[in-house]
Amino acid sequence: MPSATTRSELPIRPRQEPPPRILKHALASSFPEHQYDSLGAVLAPFNKTSSSERLSKRPMPTPSKIIAVVNSSGRQAASFIRVASAVGYHVRAQLRNLDGIVATEISSLPNVTVLVGELYTKSTASGSGSPERAKATTGINQDLVNELFKGAQLAFINTTFWGDEVAIGKALADAALAAGVQHYVYSSMPNYNISNSTWPSLPLWSSKYTVEMYIRSLASKGLQATFLYTGIYNNNFTSLLYPLFCMELQPDGSFLWQAPFHPDVKLPWLDAEHDVGPAVLQLIKDGPSQWSGQRIALAYEMLSPIEACKAFARGVGRPVRYKQGPIEIRVKIPAGYKEQLEALEKLYSFGAKDPSLQPPYFGDKQFEDSCPSEALALWEGYRGLEEYAREVFPLEEAANGLTWMNENYAGEETEEDEGRIEGGNGAEEADDDDDEGLVIGGGTAGDSTPARREEEWLA
Repeated sequence: MPSATTRSELPIRPRQEPPPRILKHALASSFPEHQYDSLGAVLAPFNKTSSSERLSKRPMPTPSKIIAVVNSSGRQAASFIRVASAVGYHVRAQLRNLDGIVATEISSLPNVTVLVGELYTKSTASGSGSPERAKATTGINQDLVNELFKGAQLAFINTTFWGDEVAIGKALADAALAAGVQHYVYSSMPNYNISNSTWPSLPLWSSKYTVEMYIRSLASKGLQATFLYTGIYNNNFTSLLYPLFCMELQPDGSFLWQAPFHPDVKLPWLDAEHDVGPAVLQLIKDGPSQWSGQRIALAYEMLSPIEACKAFARGVGRPVRYKQGPIEIRVKIPAGYKEQLEALEKLYSFGAKDPSLQPPYFGDKQFEDSCPSEALALWEGYRGLEEYAREVFPLEEAANGLTWMNENYAGEETEEDEGRIEGGNGAEEADDDDDEGLVIGGGTAGDSTPARREEEWLA
């Protein structure tokens, strides 16, 4: 209970000075006895008790280097920018535009300078424009590329197929070399046809491999580069009817994932948003003396589709079943992505019945066997698929306008159901009428799924 006495009426007790200390023995000091009195004056600057006069803490050193990053709203790039800017690196981030949640976030981070524009420009149809002028305005946005690398010492580059990916990749590498970039980290992927002539190339990945080979050719000229190969994104899963990683909600509240992967062959998994950033930052800190010319298989879990579904089921608290089958395309998808999916389905048909014939995800079994030990040596605090399904998947689903996570699941959760294979691997007819107007990355009319824009979905 508060006192009824006002504060001004309370007597102020004077501070009691402690009695002088009487030493039993002389101080162990190299000072002569007659100088003991002067010792207090020597130590006086260190005995101040006033907080206002206290010496300030020594500032921690912060990185002063500039890092160039492209496609900065993509999952890989955004993950890295968040971490690098937080520890003091100066990031120069290219964005195609400022639309979307991630682009807004990146542009507001400290230590980040945003350059807005396309890396590859295309002329627009015009009645007054001549073919010569259209040709001149189509191609690499060299001014933007030069500005991106001006004064930069480091780079993390993940190209996408927006524009001519090979031309963009080569132009970025050339500009980095001209600017004197000290360490160039490029996100690549395999060309399966080079590993095995009977395997088809995946168009979007073979472009990355072509760029990687070009970057390697610049090593003799002084460009020191490291090549990052990323596993399957945990973040790819969605209950929207997107192809390949649709975690389709069933009438009973459970989920079904259909894909062409053999149910028992392990695949590399990665939470791109959570773990790419810290891993790449460690590559940057280690420097080219340790990593120049090397490939890094970045994946933290090796799980078969059955094991992945079991982990997902533990996370969402509902049964999750796997069905080996064709890739269903039930929504409009970006140009070029359909060819990628068709080639991927053909690639994994080799191991449809015999798991020993399924091609390694990274195209090289020995390279893939480095997972997850090599990734863990870079960053140990990874987020696994179960944790992603529990903590992040419902939030991403809500951001995409879905509400299943707010409804009680009435079914029974049984260990036998988790990961169970549904049906076979025969082709089925896709129903295109149910979801007319849904566009991958854009939702209906491009606005209903802001968290799934194309840059983020495919990068």
